[in-house]
Amino acid sequence: MTETLFDHLPDGRDVTVTTLRNDAGMEVRIMNYGATILSLRTPDRNHQIDDVVLGFDRVEPYATVSPYIGSVVGRYGNRIAKGRFSIDGQLFTLATNNGPNHLHGGVEGFNKRLWQSEPFSKATTVGVKMSYRSADGEEGYPGTLSADVTYTLTNRNELVVEYHATTDKPTIVNLTQHSYFNLAGAKAADILKHEVTINADRYTPVDDNLIPTGELAPVAGTPFDFRTPTAIGARIDHDNVQLARGHGYDHNWVLNRQGDGLVFAARASDPVTGRILEVATTEPGVQFYTGNFLDGTLTGKGGRVYGRRSGFCLETQHFPDSPNHPNFPSTILRPGEVYTSKTIFRFYAK
Repeated sequence: MTETLFDHLPDGRDVTVTTLRNDAGMEVRIMNYGATILSLRTPDRNHQIDDVVLGFDRVEPYATVSPYIGSVVGRYGNRIAKGRFSIDGQLFTLATNNGPNHLHGGVEGFNKRLWQSEPFSKATTVGVKMSYRSADGEEGYPGTLSADVTYTLTNRNELVVEYHATTDKPTIVNLTQHSYFNLAGAKAADILKHEVTINADRYTPVDDNLIPTGELAPVAGTPFDFRTPTAIGARIDHDNVQLARGHGYDHNWVLNRQGDGLVFAARASDPVTGRILEVATTEPGVQFYTGNFLDGTLTGKGGRVYGRRSGFCLETQHFPDSPNHPNFPSTILRPGEVYTSKTIFRFYAK
């Protein structure tokens, strides 16, 4: 585990990167701007190590043009309709940065904040704790929120992401990790041949603005049925109103669970390299996004151009627009309560 200088922000502040390595050949680099995963190198079936996440070589694209690549998003990940919600009868208005909606924390969400980093090393794990204090009124959110995100790398090739937050006023919280994965490696073109499994019988359909309608619809008989391994490209362009609205998959799946605790959420595998990603989480949902809005205008690490569907996201989360849907699990955090969430990304190869 090492911490080094990565770059400088325009105002001169240092941006650092913490590099985590384990005994199994996996390496993760995390910068304190946006608590962002810069790279994640893991072996394939032939023990060849490659980077399986999208990203950039400098901090500037993360601050200006990046569609949340690799970052922690908040104070509320995903969309809030018209940037409005109420707590105890009081209406709050947030910044709108996605058409009429509030998306991923606003104009300057957690992905555009400099976090404090605290690397650590234990007997069998290494990691880094990222901390950020979000002021009362930031992007329109009530309450001062003290948030921590801890990344821990184990010798089982698990990247454990744990979230913790407290507030001094009632507020809403929904933090998630927004890495774009391509298990085929740094030079791969797209993710359409990846096979995906999602542990969900239902999903949340959206309207024309990608806001949930409130329905928890069955996946059976639709292109959203990933209960068995299915290639991403198998049905992504089918004639389906939900696919048309998302320009592909950009939806929240309602995870099958009984009680609290970790539950298997999703699995993705690349048939060429044999790499597999398994995701477990304490969250009730996962947003499966297939990079539909990447358009070839972004040049990433090593000069690679990120075209349409060159990466996929598995954003473990509470449901989009939950504050405006009483039937969705609540995202309200009150003084004296502690927000906690845990997601495990495990990598292996067959």
